[in-house]
Amino acid sequence: MINHEVRTHKSAEDFPIEEHLAYKIAQVAADSVAVPQDTAEMIINRIIDNAAVAVASVARRPVTSARVMAQAHPVSEGGANVVGIDGTYSAEWAALANGTAVRELDFHDTFLAAEYSHPGDNIPPILAVAQHKGLSGQDLIRGVATGYEIQVNLVKGICLHEWKIDHVAHLGPSVAAGLGTMLDLDVDTIYQAIGQALHTTTATRQSRKGLISSWKAYAPSFAGKMAIEAADRAMRGEGAPAPIWEGEDGFIAWMLHSPDRTYTVPLPGPGEEKRAILETYTKEHSAEYQSQAPIDLARRMKKTLADAGRPTSEIESIVLHTSHHTHYVIGTGANDPQKMDPDASRETLDHSIMYIFAVALEDGGWHHVKSYSPERAHHPETIELWHKISTVEDPEWTRRYHSQDPAEKAFGARAVITFRDGTVIEDEMAVADAHPLGARPFGREQYIEKFRTLAEGIVAPEEQDRFLAAAQNLENLQDLRELNVRVTEENLASAPHTPKGVF
Repeated sequence: MINHEVRTHKSAEDFPIEEHLAYKIAQVAADSVAVPQDTAEMIINRIIDNAAVAVASVARRPVTSARVMAQAHPVSEGGANVVGIDGTYSAEWAALANGTAVRELDFHDTFLAAEYSHPGDNIPPILAVAQHKGLSGQDLIRGVATGYEIQVNLVKGICLHEWKIDHVAHLGPSVAAGLGTMLDLDVDTIYQAIGQALHTTTATRQSRKGLISSWKAYAPSFAGKMAIEAADRAMRGEGAPAPIWEGEDGFIAWMLHSPDRTYTVPLPGPGEEKRAILETYTKEHSAEYQSQAPIDLARRMKKTLADAGRPTSEIESIVLHTSHHTHYVIGTGANDPQKMDPDASRETLDHSIMYIFAVALEDGGWHHVKSYSPERAHHPETIELWHKISTVEDPEWTRRYHSQDPAEKAFGARAVITFRDGTVIEDEMAVADAHPLGARPFGREQYIEKFRTLAEGIVAPEEQDRFLAAAQNLENLQDLRELNVRVTEENLASAPHTPKGVF
């Protein structure tokens, strides 16, 4: 890997295009190095993972709205599939629909470093273009490997949330780069597409603050749609603002810290394999990633309390000692009263570690639908316990969160439960059970099990078998439409009616 220093340059400076970060990313994307086998196998896992969470959300309102929008843009030649249904639709609208379906339940993969990300968001737009262009499984693998590589390394190098910029600002460029690899575009074209993609996908973090709406699911799918359009324009010879990151009025100078900040972004050198996907991890539970280990911790502590004969009704307080991110984004450090409100949206509860820990401690687990239901959130005992939970930042957990050592990097917490009689029971967990270093790391078997669990009653058994066979044969697959999963008519019929929009 080569570490590239990235800073603002005045317009009058001599700053050749070859030094622009967008150009260096484009060079990585245009490098035709072969994809290693373990990267290819993990891409298959993540395609299965995305399909699992997408079919589970098909009948939900935000996903239904996105699907209906895509259906308003059918095409007679080329086109891409929309999860759940037959037919071919305009690739960018299919990417919006499928990306929203993947993101709706907050249940697919993650990578956390200086910034946060869900790198599986690269797959829907890259797959949609691959289907539209009639490309092969090998082409898709190359494109997705680049998408993950670029997003992961931008996440390592440039913190966005510090300046309240949403993490999709790293997704637009990574999708554009992945499309460039897959379509065998030249460096100059990819450079322009990356610049346009960043320029059009920069947004604030208000989408994840306060009362969180369905836009949380749309934000990454919109970024993917914009990246497709950026690539299309660049292929026609249209240019982008430049230098997009380093310009005097550019991204770093005005969206991030200031013209004075220098960032260090690692990127593969010429001929270096793209392996970043292997550093990412998926979710066993449908919730913000920082709640994965606390859910497993709560599950374990439920048994501890039962063995000690201590009911939750006797609890005086629960304090979760955790990282800066967990405390300030999904904990009480956010100072969001909505995170303590039983009438809050599903998206808001998904970002409340207080609610999540309370339910997981009472239930001994987590369910992607039942745990978020209004009935569950309004249990009087749950509300009482929920409001006894707080978070504090622990410098050691923050240090481990940012550690570059995979064996030390942690996203967990230490839970201190104090009872009314003064008794204290505490426990901690560094990584989720499903994490590569966890108690039950996810492999192909677990990805398939997750798909079958979420598809049960939604996708016919024979359709499940067909999709899984196609996905696992991705390296030899010639028709990428085989990766679309159809749901049952009964499931589609259960989707809510959406009002008429523009289309």
